[in-house]
Amino acid sequence: MSLKIDIIVDTVCPWCYVGKRRFERALEIRPQPDIQVGWRAFQLNPEMPREGMDRRTYVAEKFGGTERAHSVHASLVQAGEEEGISFNFNNIEKTPNTVYSHRLVRYAAKFGLQTPVISAIFDAYFLEGRDIGEPDTLARIADAAGMDHDDTLAFLESDRDTETILAEDELARRLGVNGVPCFIVNRKYAVSGAQSPEVLVIACCDSRAAPETIFSAAPGA
Repeated sequence: MSLKIDIIVDTVCPWCYVGKRRFERALEIRPQPDIQVGWRAFQLNPEMPREGMDRRTYVAEKFGGTERAHSVHASLVQAGEEEGISFNFNNIEKTPNTVYSHRLVRYAAKFGLQTPVISAIFDAYFLEGRDIGEPDTLARIADAAGMDHDDTLAFLESDRDTETILAEDELARRLGVNGVPCFIVNRKYAVSGAQSPEVLVIACCDSRAAPETIFSAAPGA
């Protein structure tokens, strides 16, 4: 029996990066030879200006000050270390609008490169502090993942798929998604949050899992 997993994420969500790694570990525990994985767009900050926002300003507004932000980031750093992710939040100077990066992920599907590209986007943002709201940065990421730099840049500098990404985000909200990551299994039920690999094995890979299985979401940041 084939398994279809649609993973709803935002590219600036650190829990989505953690959730991706835990999902990969779940597949190592319970290999699925006939699995299709698709990445879907969600915006944690749908009102973010096109040019993005200074990271310090964003963090202060989101968490109500640096003390709360440091506490949240400390928890994320620990979760990241458990999954081999070296989060470096101090490197991040800007919180970007994520429509461009979502468009790249969608475009990468045409070349069978969605997962490598989203992995590279996560690395670029959370480890290197690169501005993933800029087309040239994203084109360089795509090029390193095996896509054509100039074709990708031309795509990103157009408005192609912009409305599709916005519609995808709106659809997720209409379906009740209010936090990411969210794993949609065979278009039947949802597993929300960066759950442990063991939970994901049961929920996503075990045919005995109840269709109504829904878990609370991990917070985005």
